[in-house]
Amino acid sequence: MLVSAAAGRGRARAAGEAVLHELRNAGLRPRILPATTGAQAEAQGRAAVAAGVAAVVAVGGDGTAHAALQAVAGTGTPLGVVPAGTGNDLALALGMPADPAAAARAIAADLAAGARRALDAGRVGDRWWATVLCCGFDSAVTDRANRLRWPRGRRRYDLAVLIELARLHPYEITLRLDDDEARTLPATMIAVGNTAWYGGGLNICPGADPADGRFDVTVVGPTTRRELIRTRPRLADGSHVDHPSVSVFRAARVELSCPGVTTYADGEPVAPLPVVVECVPGALSVIGAWRAEGRPRA
Repeated sequence: MLVSAAAGRGRARAAGEAVLHELRNAGLRPRILPATTGAQAEAQGRAAVAAGVAAVVAVGGDGTAHAALQAVAGTGTPLGVVPAGTGNDLALALGMPADPAAAARAIAADLAAGARRALDAGRVGDRWWATVLCCGFDSAVTDRANRLRWPRGRRRYDLAVLIELARLHPYEITLRLDDDEARTLPATMIAVGNTAWYGGGLNICPGADPADGRFDVTVVGPTTRRELIRTRPRLADGSHVDHPSVSVFRAARVELSCPGVTTYADGEPVAPLPVVVECVPGALSVIGAWRAEGRPRA
């Protein structure tokens, strides 16, 4: 188990105790990895997988799941996700129960039955990601939020949005999809979705299916501050894709280039542009994923 003590402003620590209790009740022998940084979490997760553990369980937000993903992707070792962070977009995409104990029971049941679901994962170089990779306005907001020391939690992100809105401008991004010709276009932002949600439940790529071998690529063209603010609430239900400034494409390989822009995926920094983003079919094995398995939600 990887447990982020800081995730969800301390909720993950309490969730970890509930998960331990449920897994032990199911006859399993869970072990918490003592990582205190993302780098330690990745290294310890890789060592655990190499030692032959039955699964890696991430208790926290998308950052914790992202660290665990670096250990399990491409190995066949399954990943279980217990949502206990500020942003839980991968857990949402997997249909995990919000209650940590219920999520742990779902994970234990799949382990006992030998059930798992193969899903795609995104890759940039040697970095794996599972939800959405973005660049442009949203990556600038995340950059800004990471530099702010106040306020804490979601309000820091809200303040970063306001600051970057004041600096809003289109980026000249060069985009290439699969074997098509590269094209340079003005864009407020581009989101490459393996799953639908990012930013704590924003439905940026509503048609994305993490088991079809392709990404959904949402391109938001040039827009004004007022229009961006007016359109942002439509991210809740995905209806923003009907806006005339939004285009959606599908591709298994995406190339992005723009000076001075950093890509983020799963809410974590991945690499500065240019990048080549690949969809790797079946690279991720998951357990406890209720929606993906068609089971009723608890």
